[in-house]
Amino acid sequence: MEGIINSIVQFLQQGIAAIFKFLQLVWNWSFGQIVSIFSSDWQALPIWKIVVLIVALAAIAYILYRAFMVLWSGVVALFHAFVELLSKFVSVLPQIVIAGLIAFGAGYVIQNINF
Repeated sequence: MEGIINSIVQFLQQGIAAIFKFLQLVWNWSFGQIVSIFSSDWQALPIWKIVVLIVALAAIAYILYRAFMVLWSGVVALFHAFVELLSKFVSVLPQIVIAGLIAFGAGYVIQNINF
């Protein structure tokens, strides 16, 4: 049984690693393209290419703004989930303490009291 669980965990780790590797590849390629647009010689370009470049930069700025907003909402959701998890831990704390006290009492009775 332990071998099956280890296999599943390893499979999930490999899948997550592959997803992050793909994200890194896309991220690096995209930002390489964005940097290459900024490094072009603007003064040597004809006016129509400058207009295309300005439109492309405006589209890039808009898309990056939308991506930032999506990532920001993810960060907010993650923070909310973390706070919710902490509140659940705190809310079950009295029950955990009671279970510990019951176990302590039962252990004390079993080990120290003889009728």
